[in-house]
Amino acid sequence: MGGSLPPEVENLKAATKMDLSMNQFSNSIPREIGGLQNLVNLSLRHNKLQGSIPDSMSNMVGLEILDLSHNNISGTIPRSFEKLQYLKYFNVSYNKLYGEISSGGPFKNLSSQFFLFNEALCGSPRFSVSPCPISSKHRSNRKKILLFLLLGIALSFVPITFVLVWIRYKKGKRAPQQTDSSSIKTRERISYYELLQATDALSESNLIGSGSFGSVYKGMLRSRTPIAVKVFNLQLEAAFKSFDTECEILCNLRHRNLTKVITSCSNLDFKALVLEYMPNGSLEKWLYSHNYFLDIMQRLNIMIDVACALEYLHHGCSSPVIHCDLKPSNVLLDDNMVAHLSDFGISKLLGEDESDLYTKTLATLGYIAPEYGLDGLVSIKSDVYSYGIMLMETFTRRKPNDEMFEGDLSLKQWVSYSLPEAIVHVIDANLVTTQDNHLSKKLDCVASIMKVALDCGAESAARRIDMTDVVGMQKKIKIQLHAC
Repeated sequence: MGGSLPPEVENLKAATKMDLSMNQFSNSIPREIGGLQNLVNLSLRHNKLQGSIPDSMSNMVGLEILDLSHNNISGTIPRSFEKLQYLKYFNVSYNKLYGEISSGGPFKNLSSQFFLFNEALCGSPRFSVSPCPISSKHRSNRKKILLFLLLGIALSFVPITFVLVWIRYKKGKRAPQQTDSSSIKTRERISYYELLQATDALSESNLIGSGSFGSVYKGMLRSRTPIAVKVFNLQLEAAFKSFDTECEILCNLRHRNLTKVITSCSNLDFKALVLEYMPNGSLEKWLYSHNYFLDIMQRLNIMIDVACALEYLHHGCSSPVIHCDLKPSNVLLDDNMVAHLSDFGISKLLGEDESDLYTKTLATLGYIAPEYGLDGLVSIKSDVYSYGIMLMETFTRRKPNDEMFEGDLSLKQWVSYSLPEAIVHVIDANLVTTQDNHLSKKLDCVASIMKVALDCGAESAARRIDMTDVVGMQKKIKIQLHAC
């Protein structure tokens, strides 16, 4: 249903509930709607309503629920709404409202989630919005006080500063100055409102991915820096832990093949990680989407990048890190097709004397090591197993839970049965042609890659090779492939 809401709506005097959500109503809300004083529940969410909220709605004294979310409503929230003493639910999120959110009447008990994603609402910090601008009179008084304070500080510290500069000058003449190579650039601080501006209020057109605990949006900062914003779904209790885990792990790691965290944004009702944007998307996209293709060398380079990231996590950190959820969708590619391992939401840190630990959090089926799936036991060897499965998938273009595997047959068994003579039957058909002059050598290289994958995917954790050996073996295969 579309068009405008007619002024004749005021004739429905006896109505107590009116649900007009999920339609195409446009233009403004008619002021005549304020005559429905018996209305208890009014929902106009998910329409295309514009204009301001009519002040006459404050006459709807029986209102308990008012939902105006997901529209294009602008203007301010009428202060007269403080009269609606029975109002328990007032949702105006996803609009273009501005001005102060009242703190009186029913607004004392409303959740901050009801006001999210508006242009410039301000008010109490409990609504997760910016403070409202100070009036010109107060601003003038504050300026005077600030000037007096600065003057007092200046008079006190000028003599001290002069002495310190003189001492430093004298020292400088005796010893050459050295630059501090250990200084670290302070991370750029990004506010909640900057994130909304950068992502066009988390518009669906900027959505680039979603997972178990939230969604990822592309954004552009005012500095013209592209970013990826991972917004956590706080309706899920596990999302809080996932956010804390990613912050703890990613903010303390540095490696060219790990996703770089720019900063985070966190308050009671909103948690997000701001990440370096990867313009070429995920490995999954390149494997399974039309119009995308990776040759043998590109696939090998990507998997070497992933192996290097895991080698660093397992053996290059003071406390080993277990990723726990390796799969193609968690491998992101930058503009140079360099792979970056992402999504550390269920990762685990091993203590000094720990080689494994138990968890109740299950990762993606098909990539989970046997001991992880059966007993919840994870170790760095669990990652090695997942890497082996992903390595097979990358060169066969078959998911581990592909429907073509009937009965008890798995991707690992399918690959194992093909070695070494029938490797041509399992490799991605797009990678080789019968006219290729180096077909035999390329198939030998892929067979060697599959042997590495099977060594990673051994049923027994003790029999799996470690990521340092994987990196070395893959680099040797790369040299052989270059010779083809």
